[in-house]
Amino acid sequence: MTPILYSFRRCPYAMRARLALLQSGTRVELREVVLRDKPEAFLAVSPSATVPCLETTDGVIDESIDIMRWALKRDDPEQWLDIPEAGEQWIARCDGPFKRALDRTKYATRYPEEDAEAHRAEAHAYLTELDGALTPWIFERPTLADYAILPFVRQFAFIDKPLFDQQPWPHLQRWLETFLNSAEFAHIMKKYPQWHEGDAPTFFPQQP
Repeated sequence: MTPILYSFRRCPYAMRARLALLQSGTRVELREVVLRDKPEAFLAVSPSATVPCLETTDGVIDESIDIMRWALKRDDPEQWLDIPEAGEQWIARCDGPFKRALDRTKYATRYPEEDAEAHRAEAHAYLTELDGALTPWIFERPTLADYAILPFVRQFAFIDKPLFDQQPWPHLQRWLETFLNSAEFAHIMKKYPQWHEGDAPTFFPQQP
């Protein structure tokens, strides 16, 4: 069977899964999920009921970074998976402390007992360190670390884009802008209608 990807266009986790599928040329049936109206077929296969979720003949992959690795192990033309241990550490810090700070900055009203400005400062510290590492990529060339992290930096930047642009992060800002202007970003951000049971399949990546 063609693998089935349950996705949501703006979710950074789903974005990075689609980036790896695009990079590897792995064709999937894409089912766009509306998070307030999750279909039963999705809930039946996703242990966490979160996107992205990839259904394959070998089982269900419910973590975005695992979907990235699964796709790139099938075909990795630019060797994204060939990264030093420091790359794994950058990803782990993004998915852990940085994402936690990002959420408590972006969705401050959901966490009224917490200090949003302290979380913004924590996020800024990570981004300042990341800015210092970029030359123009985290390593000598694009890798999994870049494309696993970029969707989350994008999400943080657009909390307050003018404020983000004022920060002393020239390498980070250029890195993000290169991503936002790329053909890869345009491809993964195409809009799809909400999927319903019985719909004709939509395939991703789209054929050129």
